[in-house]
Amino acid sequence: MKHRVLLAGATGYIGTRVARELLSNDYALVCPVRDLSSDASEGLRAFASTCATGSLHLLPTDLQNPDGLDGALKGWHVSALVSCIASRSGGVADSHQVDYLANHHLLQWALKTDVQHFTLLSAICVQKPKLAFQFAKLRFEEELAASGLSFSSVRATAFFKSLSGQLQRVSRGKPFLMFGDGTLTRCKPIAESDLAQFIRLTLESDNLNGVRAIGGPGPALSPLEQAQLLSRLTGQPLRTKSVSPKLLQGIAALLDLPGRFSKTIADKAEFVRIGHYYATESMLHWNEDEGAYDAEATPEFGTITLEDSYRAQLAGATDQSLGDQAVFR
Repeated sequence: MKHRVLLAGATGYIGTRVARELLSNDYALVCPVRDLSSDASEGLRAFASTCATGSLHLLPTDLQNPDGLDGALKGWHVSALVSCIASRSGGVADSHQVDYLANHHLLQWALKTDVQHFTLLSAICVQKPKLAFQFAKLRFEEELAASGLSFSSVRATAFFKSLSGQLQRVSRGKPFLMFGDGTLTRCKPIAESDLAQFIRLTLESDNLNGVRAIGGPGPALSPLEQAQLLSRLTGQPLRTKSVSPKLLQGIAALLDLPGRFSKTIADKAEFVRIGHYYATESMLHWNEDEGAYDAEATPEFGTITLEDSYRAQLAGATDQSLGDQAVFR
């Protein structure tokens, strides 16, 4: 067995994949979780039972309660801490509580123990922050960098999950919905399994310390090119429907005033702003000097392409359904 690692967010979307990657590579995991009986927790236990030497310990913990965190982890010693936690909604309060505060509590625990390295899963969009969750992530990243602890902040590009919401609708002959002419943005999406492998490597190589942007194998794709790819793979004629991103701007503006008096409405306005951000900003390296996104400068990792993922989903070999996070169906 290599090392014992504390993995926060182990039952989340990426966290589950990181857990499997680490267990498959002989790591022992200590995972603070909210619900020991959830399907995700049960799934992790089942997977761990198939690993030759990997061991898994799930501990009921509220990461937003520092005293509870200390109590749950009392007596546990880990060599590294990996945080894959993220706010579910991106709302203002939720972003502060999860993206910043919960990570802050984890860091304080790490500094009081024998943790030697802290790996944070972040997002490439924090390089050009406009949203609450981006500022919360940056605030913690700055705190982590100033802590003196060895760290890696993995700023990942788009996941395949976020680009799979329209596969079924295109398969049924419905138009691919896109903002503008479909060329406003581009991204180098990364497979969840490739991202999990990269996160594991941050625990094994000093060369990956510090802030690390990471995307999948190129080329960078626009929404229009994604529509063309789906048309080719499904055998459906290319049909697209354009939505103006200004529509989202207008909705956010209408919600701003009542949002000053209602946290619920404020969060709805923030969600619309998140939609507008992803409709108009590329998930690529931002060249501050040029004032433009740079696909060539966006680091690539892994071997799985978006086309590979689409093919697997169409064949029923994998499921990338968005569930409650789906926007286009």
